[in-house]
Formats: sequence, structure tokens, C-alpha cells
Amino acid sequence: MTVLENRLLVLPARRSSDLAVRAGRVLGRILLTLVQSVAIFVPVFLVATFVTFALRAISGLSPARLSLGEQATPEAIARIEAQWGLDQPFLSQYWTWLTDMLRGDLGNSWSNGASVAEVIGLGLGISLSVAALALTIGIVLGFAFGALAALRPRTWIDRTITAVMTVFSVMPAFVVGIVLVTVFAVGLGWFPASGYVPLEVGAWPWFSHILLPALALSLDVVADVARQLRSGLIAAYRENYVTGALVRGLSPRRIFLRHVLRNGIGPTLAVLGLKFPALIGGAVVTEWIFGLQGFGRFANDSAQAGDVPAVQGVLVVSIVLVVVFNLVVNIVLGRLTPASQRGV
Repeated sequence: MTVLENRLLVLPARRSSDLAVRAGRVLGRILLTLVQSVAIFVPVFLVATFVTFALRAISGLSPARLSLGEQATPEAIARIEAQWGLDQPFLSQYWTWLTDMLRGDLGNSWSNGASVAEVIGLGLGISLSVAALALTIGIVLGFAFGALAALRPRTWIDRTITAVMTVFSVMPAFVVGIVLVTVFAVGLGWFPASGYVPLEVGAWPWFSHILLPALALSLDVVADVARQLRSGLIAAYRENYVTGALVRGLSPRRIFLRHVLRNGIGPTLAVLGLKFPALIGGAVVTEWIFGLQGFGRFANDSAQAGDVPAVQGVLVVSIVLVVVFNLVVNIVLGRLTPASQRGV
């Protein structure tokens, strides 16, 4: 066997070994991010749930007063509170609630006795559909506008995009929602003005019912993503490694994808980590405009009714959503951005 044949046999083995090493490093980074996130999540979650559960004691609300009114006798109040387990010591109540919550049982509503987890599940599906579509629209349009502005800095294109994004950022979602309903639902009749259809009924009925509320919520995301990406890309283009890539003769497309985008996308991903929970929380007014019985509207109704178990369930689910989405963003950020920016 010749030397050339030996080298040809060794090359595939080396490539396989290099791929295995790279895959191991990527997996190691992901596991490290997971461990760090869990180490932060557990104490934060315990403190947050403890504060959340303490709301009932702080508020002084009681299911007995909600059902019997202010004229209820102390005996009647004590009897109903005993049925709900509210006559137990505070820490005992918290431990029972925490263990039930970890099993997926968020208790029952004081208003109608319905399972809080089931009601939240119904509303959360609606809100997540709208928020996910709004985030998708925000990412696609924001990346397109931000990249275009960064590739044409200090031109009329850059100035026009910056002006439009400024307008987008100051437009309240409920005003945009009213305009969209007036023009596209009532005026043109292209989309339904209110209501929600599950995805199981059909893709187009589902999409047509959530598109307008998603558009109303997405403008702020578009503006923030575009502005952050523009700033990050322009700063990345000024770095020495871009000059070195140009000297080596790399194409503008490869420089943008391999060097500029990976180094300039970090602030944009950090912004996205805050946007998804904000979309869920900011959907209250939008859901009222479009007649959606979503998560935000359920939270608002529960708070106004003094339904403490429902409010506690909403807060717990919100905490989980925030942590999970930020965990996903951290994993993506750790995978895309260079090690020098991750600090590892």
C-alpha cells in the first residue's frame, strides 16, 4: 500500500474524530448552560412561589367572603376556610400547595370551583399561539430591516428604516389593533374581527383568527429587533477581524454570515429573551379588542374578582414561561456567538 493510499485512509478517520470532538464541545456547552440555568432557576422559583403563595395572607381575601359576602358570620367563614384548608399553619399550606403544584395541580378557583390548571391551559393555548406568531413576525421583519439598515448605513434606506422603527416602537398595541380591525376585518372583510378557532379545525381558520392580534403585538418586537441588530452589525463591521477577512479575499456574503452576524447578534438575542414573556403579559388589552379568552384576559378577570388561587396559578405559569424561554435563548446564544463573548 502506497503512502498516498495510507493518507487517504487516515483522512476520513481524522474528519470523523474532529466532528466527534466538535459535537462533544457543543453538547458540553449546552449541558453547562442547562446546569447553570437550573442552579439559578431553583432558588428563584422557590422564592417566587413563596411570595406568590403569600399573596393570600397579604391580601386578606377569603373564599368565604367571596361566596357569602361581607355579612357572613365568623362561624360560616371558619367552616368554609376549613373546607379549603385555610385553617392550617401558613407553612403547612404552602408545602401542600407547592407539592400539588409540582404535580400540575394548581388548585381550584374560588369563584366557580373549576380546576385552575385546566382553565389556564385553555387560555394559554390561545395566548401562546398569538405570542408565537407575533414573535415570528417580529423576528423575520426585524432581522430583515435591521440587516438592510446595517448593510446600507447612513443612506436614505438606513434613515427611512430608522424612522419607521421609531414610529413602530411608540404605537400602542391596542391602537394598532383597533386600526387593523377597522380596516381589514370590518372594512375589507378579509379576516374575522374577533374570536378564536383551534388549530384542529383547520390551519387557515386558526391562522386567520390570530393574524391580526399577532400583528398588533409584533410592531414593538420588529422595532426592537431591527434597532438592536442594526447597532450590533454596524459595530461588528468595524472590528479588525472583518478587515482581515477582506484581506484574505472572503466574499461579502461569507463575511456577513460567518463573522459579522455571529458577533453582532448577541444583543438582539438578549432582547428576544425579554420579548416573549412581555407578549404574553401585554396581550390583555389585545385579547379584549379581538374577543379572545386568552391567558392575559383570564389573569385580568381573576385579579379583579379576587380569585387568589387563579392569580397564583397565573403567576406560577408566567414564571415558568419566562425561565424556559430565557433558557432556550441562552442555549441559542451560547451556540451562535463566539466564545470570547460568552466568557467561556
